[in-house]
Amino acid sequence: MEDWIAGAMLVLGSLLVLSGGVIIVLRALAAPGPTGDGVTEAVPATTGNRLVSAVRRMPAADRLIGWGVVLLVLGAVAAGAISFNLGASAGTR
Repeated sequence: MEDWIAGAMLVLGSLLVLSGGVIIVLRALAAPGPTGDGVTEAVPATTGNRLVSAVRRMPAADRLIGWGVVLLVLGAVAAGAISFNLGASAGTR
């Protein structure tokens, strides 16, 4: 079952990364359009708001590539190519 999950994540992650790359190339070849609507928002500058606004400003192609990389890493973890060892020990005398 782990192999099926890893294979599905590999296929989906690869498709997301490739589609993000295609979107970037197509936008580079397209004619330039307007850069914004001229409306700005006044939001308090807390750490959470800055993080959310940074994610919202990220282009859709970059989000596709990011999610594709996440799926590829999760697929590698499911397949056993990447493993994590967490351990703790108490020092006794």
